[in-house]
Amino acid sequence: MILPVLALFLIFQGYSQPSAGHDTAIVEETPVHCLNEAEKELASAINAYRSMKKLAPVPLSVSLSQVARLHVLDLAENYHIGGKCNMHSWSTDPRWSSCCYTEDHRKASCMWNKPRELTSYTGDGYEIAFYSNHDYSSERDFALDALEGWKSSKGHHDLIINRGKWTTANWKAMGVGVFDGYAVIWFGELPDRAGSPEGCTGK
Repeated sequence: MILPVLALFLIFQGYSQPSAGHDTAIVEETPVHCLNEAEKELASAINAYRSMKKLAPVPLSVSLSQVARLHVLDLAENYHIGGKCNMHSWSTDPRWSSCCYTEDHRKASCMWNKPRELTSYTGDGYEIAFYSNHDYSSERDFALDALEGWKSSKGHHDLIINRGKWTTANWKAMGVGVFDGYAVIWFGELPDRAGSPEGCTGK
């Protein structure tokens, strides 16, 4: 049985300092300069699709990819499908500010600053998320299925190809995270001074 789940969230402008309780362990577990094979395939699929639409590729971002990797690890460990919290939620953990993001948007503020909270990236972030429990034959098949899922959802599709309310957005940074059936993409309008991640053998 295939169980796809899609979600979209806008990060609003704001600023917050990481709490004193943040430690470096999770950063060490998620190398910001490395993409795994599924992440590379997903980033490639997104930019190939944009190219088909005569749009420029979005540069990969170390910082936004770190946020993305942290989030998929957190989702895989703590997220409960079918609950009141959607996939833009973050678990209770001293390493970040937690939130249960619900459809009424009442606790949206806890998500506004994730790139600034977790990295040196100073711009806003825009997240789309996907989950499937299907047993894919390859990382590329998973990436293409995630992309097809987002293409089938108007809000996600518009964000990826700068259509509708995203027409004036100029994506200068993209982060990608994939783990255990979860995939998230973060878009930003500021270039990432930390640079671009690479693929790393064995990651």
